[in-house]
Amino acid sequence: MTASLVLTTAWMPWPVLAQATVQGRAVANANVKAPERAALCMACHGPQGVSQIPNIPSLAAQPKTYLENKLVLIREGLREIPAMKGTLDGVPDTELIALAQYFSAQVAPKSATANLEKLSFQRGQELAKSALCGTCHLPDHRGRDQVPRLASQHETYLRKVMQEYRDNPGPGRDTVMAAALYGINDAQLKDLAHFFAHSP
Repeated sequence: MTASLVLTTAWMPWPVLAQATVQGRAVANANVKAPERAALCMACHGPQGVSQIPNIPSLAAQPKTYLENKLVLIREGLREIPAMKGTLDGVPDTELIALAQYFSAQVAPKSATANLEKLSFQRGQELAKSALCGTCHLPDHRGRDQVPRLASQHETYLRKVMQEYRDNPGPGRDTVMAAALYGINDAQLKDLAHFFAHSP
């Protein structure tokens, strides 16, 4: 797999994606062995990719294609994440594919249970519905193909990323999301993040 192939897949027209279907939830796959480099990822992203740090995303149960795309973008310098700068330099596609396969096969993080704000959750749920988030991220927001899982992701991370997409998407970020979040204020972003984080 080459960078050009992954990036071509990343920009597939969204109407095509909306027609795709994915069956079932990600579950642990004992046949997928952790690549050696996975230990480096887990130092920040947590055991089996379940992050313990609020501003660092969980990788567990993210769609394989999504992870492959992001890893290539980071390696090629097209998606700048200061904390990851240089960590993927020279890593061949085969290793990136193995990492994506491993983390995508892990059990999804448990949804947040602490500090549930019922009204914020309900507002976020309604906003996600009216904004049609489920069209691309699937109705249960587990993600598919190159569209990330939102359900049970860290609330802090979600708020930060949605603000970046809305205000300063920058290189390597999908402009479709910038358009989708246009006009959504900070309070609404908080409600959305709260809803996704507390969703199974």
